Amino acid sequence: MKRTIHAVLFDMDGVLVDSEPFICKAAVMMFAEHGVIVEEDDFLPFVGAGENAYLGGVAKKHSFPIDIERDKKRTYEIYLEIIKGNIEALPGVESCIRICKQKGLKIAVATSADKVKMTANLSEIGLPLTIFDATVNGLDVERKKPFPDIYEYAASLIEADPKKCLVIEDAVNGIEAGKAAGSVCIGLTTSFDAKLLKKADFIIKDLSEFDTVIDQFDTEKI
Repeated sequence: MKRTIHAVLFDMDGVLVDSEPFICKAAVMMFAEHGVIVEEDDFLPFVGAGENAYLGGVAKKHSFPIDIERDKKRTYEIYLEIIKGNIEALPGVESCIRICKQKGLKIAVATSADKVKMTANLSEIGLPLTIFDATVNGLDVERKKPFPDIYEYAASLIEADPKKCLVIEDAVNGIEAGKAAGSVCIGLTTSFDAKLLKKADFIIKDLSEFDTVIDQFDTEKI
């Protein structure tokens, strides 16, 4: 018997938009302004956990006394400049959203990034916030991924049971969050190797392969 799905909850960075290299570059540049030289790999353990952890974790590694509000603000300023005309939707995004709507599924974005980044990213790739039934950003929850809070909250906004939601993630922290919420998880290999996403129920390369997964479920309008 197929499991029933009522909604799809999307992470943003690395799922809808190829933005990970740009936030990393912005963070590296921010640290450099303080005379701190960091490596791109320093950020990997914190991908998907929100910018506070993303910047704070690297600052701790380098013993830098970060002022998180000041330094996050500066990182976003750099980020918003360098993404202009440079980021695009990842493969399969439009077709995935179309499939969800055709099947009567509710859709929501649940990103650990702050609202300013969420809004800028979706605008840059031509996805209006109104296309989604709900959007949740990192400022909406206190505990970020890998805690389940953001997915539980997103599900509540669209009146869906998290256990009947399909979570789509690219990061280890996000998959752990989705599983903790009781959701079925799809892991995309857009940011990490498949072997690191082994806790996901399904692993595909990107949303262009979404149809191969959704056809394994019964879909039902709430």
